Amino acid sequence: MTDGHHFNNILLGGRGGTNPGQFKVHSGGLAWRRQGGGKTIEIDKADVTSVTWMKVPRAYQLGVKIKDGLFYRFIGFREQDVSNLTNFIQKNMGVTPDEKQLSVSGHNWGGIDIDGNILTFMVGSKQAFEVSLPDVAQTQMQGKTDVLLEFHHDDTTGANEKDSLMDLSFHVPISNTQFVGDENRPPAHIVWETILKFADVGSSEEPVVTFEGIAILTPRGRYSVELHLSFLRLQGQANDFKIQYSSIVRLFLLPKSNNPHTFVVITLDPPIRKGQTLYPHIVIQFETEAVVERDLALSKEVLAEKYKDRLEESYKGLIHEVFTKVLRGLSGAKVTRPGSFRSCQDGYAVKSSLKAEDGLLYPLEKGFFFLPKPPTLILHEEIEFVEFERHGAGGASMSSHYFDLLVKLKNDQEHLFRNIQRNEYHNLFSFINGKNLKIMNLGVDGQGTSGVVTDVLRDTDDDAVDPHLERIKNQAGDEESDEEDEDFVADKDDSGSPTDDSGDEESDASDSGGEKEKSSKKEASSSKPVQKRKPKVREEEGSEKKRAKKKKDPNAPKRAMTPFMYFSMAERGNMKNSNPDLPTTEIAKKLGEMWQKMSSEEKQPYIQQAQVDKKRYEKESAVYRGEAPVDVDSGNESD
Repeated sequence: MTDGHHFNNILLGGRGGTNPGQFKVHSGGLAWRRQGGGKTIEIDKADVTSVTWMKVPRAYQLGVKIKDGLFYRFIGFREQDVSNLTNFIQKNMGVTPDEKQLSVSGHNWGGIDIDGNILTFMVGSKQAFEVSLPDVAQTQMQGKTDVLLEFHHDDTTGANEKDSLMDLSFHVPISNTQFVGDENRPPAHIVWETILKFADVGSSEEPVVTFEGIAILTPRGRYSVELHLSFLRLQGQANDFKIQYSSIVRLFLLPKSNNPHTFVVITLDPPIRKGQTLYPHIVIQFETEAVVERDLALSKEVLAEKYKDRLEESYKGLIHEVFTKVLRGLSGAKVTRPGSFRSCQDGYAVKSSLKAEDGLLYPLEKGFFFLPKPPTLILHEEIEFVEFERHGAGGASMSSHYFDLLVKLKNDQEHLFRNIQRNEYHNLFSFINGKNLKIMNLGVDGQGTSGVVTDVLRDTDDDAVDPHLERIKNQAGDEESDEEDEDFVADKDDSGSPTDDSGDEESDASDSGGEKEKSSKKEASSSKPVQKRKPKVREEEGSEKKRAKKKKDPNAPKRAMTPFMYFSMAERGNMKNSNPDLPTTEIAKKLGEMWQKMSSEEKQPYIQQAQVDKKRYEKESAVYRGEAPVDVDSGNESD
C-alpha cells in the first residue's frame, strides 16, 4: 500500500481521552480523526522529530514528537501493524521509530528524563510513566529534597475520566548524581529549575485580555473570561475552568432573531466537567449592541512573530465580535456564522423545543444547532434522514398551528424538535431539501396507514407539489372536520368508540339476554336523534362503575419495592445536589445508567433490602387474602 495505511479504533492518548478514531499515515505525514466527527489532528512529516513504539496493555502505542515540543500518543495498534508502519514511516518520512519498554514492576524509585516538555520517570531503562509539563500549574520546593508538582484543575484533560491527577511529589536525595548540585543548590533545586522552564507556571497571572461579568448559559453563571496565550479561563464564584485551546473544535457566532442578545458557542472535544455533568459546548450570551475597547497585553515582537495577520494591538467594536476575533486569533479555531437560511421573520433560526426546553433551532450550512439548553449540534453527515411531523397527531388542538421536525441519525439516535410554527415550513423544507438530506414520510399516508415508508420526490420544477406541505394542510383540514363530526359520531353509537370501556360491558350484557334493550336502542337511533342524552348517561354510569372497580382498598398491603427503587432513594439526593440544574427526567436517566454499570456486589445491599420487603409483602398479602372474604360475607348477612 504505497498511498498509506488506515487504522480504525485508535485512541488518542492524553487529551483525547477514551474516544476512538481513525488513524492514517501517508507519504505527507500523519492524521487522526475522532470517530463520528469532531477533533482532527494532522501532522506534517517535516514537523516530526522522533517516533517511538511501546507495548502497552492489550495493544501497542505509537508516540510522535514534533518540532514545537508537543508529543502525541496513539494507542490501539496490533502486533502485526508495528513492522508495517515502521517500514512505511522509515521509507517515507526518513525517521526510524525507536522501541521503548514499559516498566510494570511497580517500583516507585528510579530516574527522571526531561525531553522537551515531557517528563518521564524511568525505572532502569524502562519507562514507568510520563507527565506533560505544560499541564503543571504550580511547582515548588518542599524542604531541600522534595519537588512538588500541582496540575491544572477542572480543565478538559480530565473530562473523560472519573479521577484526575492533582499533584505529584518527587524525592531527590542529596546523593543524586543525575542532577549534580552544590551546598546552595541541591539536586532537588536543579530538578525544580529544569521543570520550571517548561511548566505552565505564571501564565495565568497576566492574561492577554479579560472580559468581566460575562453571562454563560452552560455551565450557567456569570464568569470573568480570561484569554491567555495557550488557554482560556472561566472564573466564577463557585467554579474555575481552564480550557486548553487545543480542545476547542470550533466557534459559533449566532445572533438571536429580534432579540438584544447574541450567542457565542465554544465547542470542545473533550468537554469540561462539572460534577458528573459534561459540557461539550460553552454557550455565552452577549448583549448585541454592547461596544467595548480592549488592548492586548502582547508586545509588538510577539504579535509580529507569532500572531502576524491574526491579531491586532487593540480592538474596538461590538463585544461579541471583539471576543470572537481575539479568541480565534489565539486558538486558531474556525468561526461558523449563520448561512443562507432565513425564517419567515427574516431571522437565522426558528423557535422550537427539545426535551421540554424551549429554544432556537439554527439551520446551518453543515448542520443544525439547537440553543441554548440543551445545546445540541447535529452535523449533516451524521443524519440518516429527517421527517416533518404534525404536532399532536392524536387530535391536539395546537396541531393546526405547529409541526415537528424529527432528525434520525446514522447511529439510530433521534432528536425531535417540537412546536415549530407552521409558517416556517416553506423556508425550512426548502433549505433541508437544498442540502440533499433525505426527507422521509414515516407511517402517515393520508388514510392513517402505519408502517409505510416513502421518499419525498425532489422535483426541481417550481410548480412541483410539496407533499409534506399538502399533508400538513390536509391534516389541518381533517382535524376541523373531525371536530365538527365528533358529537354526531358519539351520539350515533357510543359503543363504537374503541376507548369506551362502558361500551364493551354493554355488548357483553346484550349477548346474555339484553336483545330487547338492544333493538329498542336501534329503533330510537334510526327514527329520531331525540335520545341523544341517553347514551351519554349510560356512558357516565358505565364509567362510574369502572372507577368503582378500580378503587383501591386502603387496607391492602403496600407492594414490595425493587432493588433499583431502593438504590434511587439512596442516590437521588446526592445526584440532585451535584447537579442542581438537572431536570427530574435526566436525573432518573442517569440513575438508571449508574445502576446498569454497577457490579453484582455493589447491588447486593439493595437486593437484600428488596428481599426483606418482598417477604413483608408476601406475609401481609397472605393475611389480607385470609381476612377479606370474611369481611365480605359478614357484610352480605347484615344486608
